[in-house]
Amino acid sequence: MTRFSPLALLVLVSSCVSLPGTDKKAYIIVPESQEVAMGLEAFKEIKEKEKISKDARLNAILQRVGKRIAAVSPVNYKWEFVLIESKEMNAFCLPGGKVAFYTGILPVLQNEAAMAIVMGHEIGHAVMRHAGQRMSQALTAQGLMLGVGLSMEPGSKTRDLVLAGMGIGAQVGVMLPFSRAHETESDSVGLRYAADAGYDPSEGARFWSRFAQATQSGGNPPTFLSTHPSSSSRIENLKRLQKEVQSTYEKSPKYGLGETL
Repeated sequence: MTRFSPLALLVLVSSCVSLPGTDKKAYIIVPESQEVAMGLEAFKEIKEKEKISKDARLNAILQRVGKRIAAVSPVNYKWEFVLIESKEMNAFCLPGGKVAFYTGILPVLQNEAAMAIVMGHEIGHAVMRHAGQRMSQALTAQGLMLGVGLSMEPGSKTRDLVLAGMGIGAQVGVMLPFSRAHETESDSVGLRYAADAGYDPSEGARFWSRFAQATQSGGNPPTFLSTHPSSSSRIENLKRLQKEVQSTYEKSPKYGLGETL
């Protein structure tokens, strides 16, 4: 049986942080202020490097959707939303509420509701402090590997094999599944945000179906070696989640699908 020292137990317990808007707790040893500072720095670099879109209509839609989703989230960040000119089909939200959408994803989004669902998903990553969780897990794994390495004879083949095996085990057995869990959690949180903000949650499954078709030509890795759930499982999960948040949508301002992009 594994035994933990009182100090180790104290560290584990004190590192369990409550996640905003939920009854969940997560292991996070990285201060939120550090996460936010890293997010601000990264966002500044991205804006200096990338071409920011000046399309007035699309920017107005992005700001509108962003503010509506931010308003129903349980955190009060200094939100910022930018549209980047790029063929890349992507979007992200950095710690601290810095959000970017790439123009390449707009044809697949098609409407405001899909943008709201993706916006909610990305904001969900920041609210649930997934970056902090990943960093905390990585730091802990590195510490464990260092401890094992120091306890074995330097330069021995056994030590090298054990450390190599632990590295693979940590990546495939812990880090990647943890990312898939984050993606699924953000799908759930994001769909609820979108519904609460007044956007039709049924667009979630339809958008991911369109996205899967648009990206399938590039091929996908097996689910167990991917940081994202498979498209089919994600779509089925979103259909289930849609039923759960339908009552929330019924109480919302109801913008439906919103404006066409």
